[in-house]
Amino acid sequence: MHGLHARIPKHFVLEERLERYATAIEILPSHLAGQWAEACYPLSCQGLGHFSQVWLDLGCGKGAFTCDLARLYPDVLVVGIDSEPVCIAYAAQKACEAQLHNAVFVGGNVSKLSDYFAQGELSRIYLNYPTPFPRKRDALARLTHAEKLMSYREVLAEHGTVIFRTDSQPLFDFSLTQVKAAGYTTLWVTDDVRSQLPDEPPTGYELRLTAQGAHVYGFEIAPGPAPEKIEQTAKMSLVDYLPEDLDHLSYIPHGMEGTVINIRNRRARMRNATAHA
Repeated sequence: MHGLHARIPKHFVLEERLERYATAIEILPSHLAGQWAEACYPLSCQGLGHFSQVWLDLGCGKGAFTCDLARLYPDVLVVGIDSEPVCIAYAAQKACEAQLHNAVFVGGNVSKLSDYFAQGELSRIYLNYPTPFPRKRDALARLTHAEKLMSYREVLAEHGTVIFRTDSQPLFDFSLTQVKAAGYTTLWVTDDVRSQLPDEPPTGYELRLTAQGAHVYGFEIAPGPAPEKIEQTAKMSLVDYLPEDLDHLSYIPHGMEGTVINIRNRRARMRNATAHA
C-alpha cells in the first residue's frame, strides 16, 4: 500500500543500503524483458536453468509478502515493484538476509510494466491493499481501474491471473465494476480472502487491519475477450460506495478515515442546523 512515504530511521543512508543489497535489486528491468525467468536463475542451482513462472507483487512495500511468497514457491521468480526507494532498500535487505535467490525488487511504477516485461511473461500479478484514492479526480490512479486492468493484459500469460486484496469495501465494489468493463473473467470473489487462500502468507497490512476488525475482500480474475472500447458507467468517487449509515459503521477502510469523518461532521452540522431552524 502506498499512501504514505516510508519513514526513514535515524542513521539510515539510502544509497548505502541500496548498494549493500544490490544483488536483490534490478536497476535496469527493461533489459530483462522476456528473459526474467532465465536471467535471474542462480548459476549455483541445478535444474531447468530457469524459473517455472514469474509472478509480480505490484506495490510490494517493504517486501515481506514478496519474500514470504518466494520462500513458499522456490521454483517461481517473484518480482516486487514499488515506487518508494526506501521500501526497495528494506525489501532487498529481507531477501538478502533470508538468502532468497528467487526474489528480486524493482524501483518503478505501474505505467512502465510493458517496458519491464514482455508480452505474456507474467503468470500472476498481486495487488495487495493498494491505495484507494477515494476522490473522483484520482480514480485513474487506482490499480484496479479498468485502464490499469487493460494494461495488465499486455504482460499476462495466456492463463495468467490477477489477485486483489483490500480492506476497503468501497474500493472492492468499485473494482468489480472495472473487472467487467475491462473484459476479465472472475475466478472467485470473496469477503474473506484468507479462507480462499489459506496457505498464502498474510501481508503486514492484513495482520494489522484484521486485528482492527477489517474484512479482507478480494478476487482472482483472468483476461477474457478484450473489449474494443471501455464502456465506463461506474461511479468514480468511492464515497458513492459507502453505506448510507456512517454513524454506525463499525470499521472505516484504511485511506478513507478522513473522508468518512468529514461526511459525518457535515451531516451532523446539517442536522443541528435543521433542529435550530
